[in-house]
Amino acid sequence: MDYDYVHHYYFKVIYVISTVLLLSSPALIKAQQPCIRNSITPCDVSDNSTTNLGYIFNGITPTCQAYLTFRSQPPLYNSISTISNLLSADPSQLAQLNSVSEDETFVQDKMVLVPSGSATAVNCSRSTSGQYYQASISYVVRPNDGFFVIANNTLEGLSTCQAIQAQNSVSSNELDVGMRIEVPLRCSCPTKSQSDAGIKYLLSYLVTFGESVDSISDRIGVETSRILEANGLLTEDTIYPFTTLLIPLQNPPTSSQVKEPATPPPPPPISPLTPPGKSSSKAWIYVVAGVIGGLVLLLIIGAIIFCVFFRKSKKKIDPVIVSDSYKAREKSTDKKLEVEYSDFFDSVSSIAESLKVYKFEELQSATQNFSPSCWIKGSVYRGTFNGDLAAIKKINGDVSKEISILNKINHFNLIRLSGVCFNNGDWYLVYEYAVNGPLTEWIINNNNQKLLTWTQRIQIALDVATGLNYLHSYAFPPYVHKDIKSDTILLDGDYRAKIFNFDLARSADGEGGQFVLTRHIVGTKGHMAPEYLENGMISTKLDVYSFGILMLEMLTGKEVASLYEVETDLSDVLGPILNEGNGKDNLSNFIDLSLQGNYPADIALFMVRLIVNCIKTDPSGRPDMNEIVHSLLRILKTSFSWERSISISE
Repeated sequence: MDYDYVHHYYFKVIYVISTVLLLSSPALIKAQQPCIRNSITPCDVSDNSTTNLGYIFNGITPTCQAYLTFRSQPPLYNSISTISNLLSADPSQLAQLNSVSEDETFVQDKMVLVPSGSATAVNCSRSTSGQYYQASISYVVRPNDGFFVIANNTLEGLSTCQAIQAQNSVSSNELDVGMRIEVPLRCSCPTKSQSDAGIKYLLSYLVTFGESVDSISDRIGVETSRILEANGLLTEDTIYPFTTLLIPLQNPPTSSQVKEPATPPPPPPISPLTPPGKSSSKAWIYVVAGVIGGLVLLLIIGAIIFCVFFRKSKKKIDPVIVSDSYKAREKSTDKKLEVEYSDFFDSVSSIAESLKVYKFEELQSATQNFSPSCWIKGSVYRGTFNGDLAAIKKINGDVSKEISILNKINHFNLIRLSGVCFNNGDWYLVYEYAVNGPLTEWIINNNNQKLLTWTQRIQIALDVATGLNYLHSYAFPPYVHKDIKSDTILLDGDYRAKIFNFDLARSADGEGGQFVLTRHIVGTKGHMAPEYLENGMISTKLDVYSFGILMLEMLTGKEVASLYEVETDLSDVLGPILNEGNGKDNLSNFIDLSLQGNYPADIALFMVRLIVNCIKTDPSGRPDMNEIVHSLLRILKTSFSWERSISISE
């Protein structure tokens, strides 16, 4: 036996085992503070494992100076005085920290640094239970307040309803306007390992839509690895809006670190005559190249024009198109010449292999020869194939794009295309059947005959968001639907949503995969995003805007056009609900009357804030569909909890 080899082998084994043990040592991999991950949970759910009650007490000192961030909320909390009053901060220190005067007023969603631990402010200190860190403030209850609203709406996630509930002897339902309660804010002090590494402060950073650990790292100027370690996160983990992320700092934060990242200006145009770094002495080379390129381009254009006109001259006059199962043929009017007509199926040849191609006679039989009794709406008919219902849509024009998209995607919340037919110049698309029809008949044109409960509406919103998230992030290539509205959302027998009508959809692959531009503006008034109307910009944020309008219609039971009749800006419609003292009355007048008060007011307010984020004028300020899905999942969970509590009390 080769003992040197054996010795070397066992040395490697011992090395690997010791390395694994070293990496798995709790002292090394244990998070300095576990990330809350998902704070928007029902107030009656107490889950200490997700740190709903605060950051755990594991620092070397029982009290310390810490910092918070807060996003301004006009008109209630958008100045030095109002924010300092809300968060028990010293106005002069607040102004100094943000490099502004004490009479400064901030714009919507401006990030503001808030000091904690000064002589006139509360410290970040150990809680009375001894288990958590917190910065306790005194809060005066306003109309329509509940623990959920205070934590997630007013404080934007700086606290949780569970933490507020644990701090006070009253329940959320027992709050009276003007009552003063104690609210614990989320803060923490450095651990020994952080202190040894030179960390003196921890910043409780409020995560908003569209942010990641990397983007926050770049913005604050702190290494990503340090932030991940401080919060017990892995590189692939997701962070959620309305939660806090601890940022370890060696020095107090500055206003420049929370300044909104500037949009980089477009690169200056490059002259074709003098490229960067080249001498103008060689400009003649580029002139010649430009002339040659222009001549080649003219030749190509001329060839294309010739081919187009030559091809048209070859077409027979008034061709008659008939369907013959898989193949379409063209017959001349004089019946002397019959050639195979394959243009219609050239672009969908692969589709014919994966979709059923119906004979027109089959569609006639399924719809009783397109009887009025089978008519649904527009050019859509109900058909029956072997006892199974289907929707048959007649289309005159090119449908290759829609067929191609529907053939590539497969998701529960997207309508399924099962077959096609071509007859006499018309296409017929056969879809799965959604027995409860379009959403618009349930929320707008229902005449109180068709009613959806609160939880059904949230489930439908989640279904649509999930379908759009699939289109934006998981389809290849990604797609923008471009026409999200209540008419293009169908409901099946269980009131689950199916996104329909993909004739305006297009690929989202643009510059950097972010956007494309068009001059052909098509869509539904009131549902189209401003950047699309003004500049023809198409991105996934276009669907986010339309989805926000859809949620607005679902909550109000009114078409968005009627809301524009009242106010020219939708923010004027939504503002009073979020900001005025009589918000509860405004909310009751805002929510669909068919709900008759059967909805949780605190969750409804959170939905309104989600809508406000979706319909922001700046598309970069809107959340993406993945974030919306996570928010709606939590809202649905909370709504189910509320629904169960109502049924038990009854």
